[in-house]
Formats: sequence, C-alpha cells, structure tokens
Amino acid sequence: MKKVLVTGANGVIGSAVREHLADRYELSALDILPGDFPTHVADIADLAAIQPAFEGMDAVVHLAASISVETPWPDILKNNIIGTYNVYEAAKQAGVAAVVFASSNHAVGMFEVTNSPAIYATDHPLVIDQHADIRPDSYYGVSKAYGEAMGRYYVENHGLRVCCLRIGSVRPDDDPTSEAAGASSGWLPLTREQTLERLQATWLSQRDCAQLISRCLDAEHIPFGIYYGISDNQRQFWSLANAREELGYAPEDSAARR
Repeated sequence: MKKVLVTGANGVIGSAVREHLADRYELSALDILPGDFPTHVADIADLAAIQPAFEGMDAVVHLAASISVETPWPDILKNNIIGTYNVYEAAKQAGVAAVVFASSNHAVGMFEVTNSPAIYATDHPLVIDQHADIRPDSYYGVSKAYGEAMGRYYVENHGLRVCCLRIGSVRPDDDPTSEAAGASSGWLPLTREQTLERLQATWLSQRDCAQLISRCLDAEHIPFGIYYGISDNQRQFWSLANAREELGYAPEDSAARR
C-alpha cells in the first residue's frame, strides 16, 4: 500500500481524500492546524518544519494553499509560491516519487472571464484543453500556473512524477444546486442564476475528485500531465479527454443528475 502525504488535509478536498481513499493508501496528514486525525503540524512556508512529514512517503497530494481568488499578494507569495516550492523541494530531498498538485481552472481563467456568461450555455463552442495558453485571472491563478511550471521543472531536473489538476468547483456541501451554491464569489460579476448555471459546468463532486487524485497517484507511466477536474456534467468547457484517455478517469457524478 502506497504511503501518501496529504498537505492541507483539513480542507474540503483533503477531507474527501481521507473519506474516499483511506482504504487504498496509507495516508498521512500535513496541515498548519491540528485536526481530529494524526497530523504533522507545520507551515508549508517553512521548509525545515515540513521536511519530517515527507520522510518515507511514496507520493504527496499537495492541497495546502490560500484558496480564494481574491487573496492578496503577500499571502499568495507565502503560501502558494514559497509553500509550493517547499513541497516540491521536500519531496525531492526525501526521495518521494510523485506529487499530485492541486492546480486550478484559474490558471486559464481569462478564457472564462472574457466569454462569460455565454460560455455556460450547452451550445457554446469553446472547450479549453491542456494545451490552452496560460491566462491567469488573478494572483491566485498566477500561483497555480507557477506550481505547474515548478512541477515540470522537478520532473525534468529531479526525476519526480507530477500530475497537475486544474480543479473546478468542489463544494463543502457537495451540492451544485444548494442555496449556498448560488452566492457569487465576487471574482466574476454573475447573478445567482448565472452562478448556478456556471456550477452545472464546473462542479466536481467529492467522490469524483478523490477518484481523479487516485488515478494520478496510480499513473506511474505518466511523468508529467495537466488535467481538468470536473464531473460528468452536461456542459463541459474544460476538456476531460486526456484525463479519460491517459488516466482512465471515469466520473460517476453529474451536476445535471442532482
């Protein structure tokens, strides 16, 4: 059984990993705060403090970050730039074989910004794949593009295996139709109805998210890849083609069937 370290294990996706994958991998946790499970407590911005958590691990699922699109630059620099470098470097120094990096759709978010809200219609022709130009919509998006580039560097120069997941909308309530889901985040000026329409395209269920991470952990034939993370939604303006073909990703859920 692979030993897998999960950074940011207290978060929504970290909780989904612990719920759905604990029987497939020997999971360990790294978080800035203690949880109700064994956790190495340290700040990812402190390389020396996090290094002990990486010893003996086969893989790392790197989720820890400032996650708001509106996060100011000082926090992005500390948590998403320095912290992400530290995770790759700690993995390299500990001899970890693979890193699954939680990237984001915001690395290419300007495609959505310049085409919304029309892009949410099922008949809109735009589909964004892994070859699309980097077009971050925020400092947060910049940090995720940086994490992908840093991952490629560690693949090419240090022999790590890295999968980058441009994750869509994973919700704490796991429901793309709830009242809370209709609240606009503020980064994109959408009405409640448009926000819900967007979620019909961008939703990634917790179960499908865990499956996608698992597929990356097991894809030992792939040195580096960029994949989008959504469920089997009727509208898909981010392509799942290479995730299906290269990883064998087979989403079980769909926003339309909620």
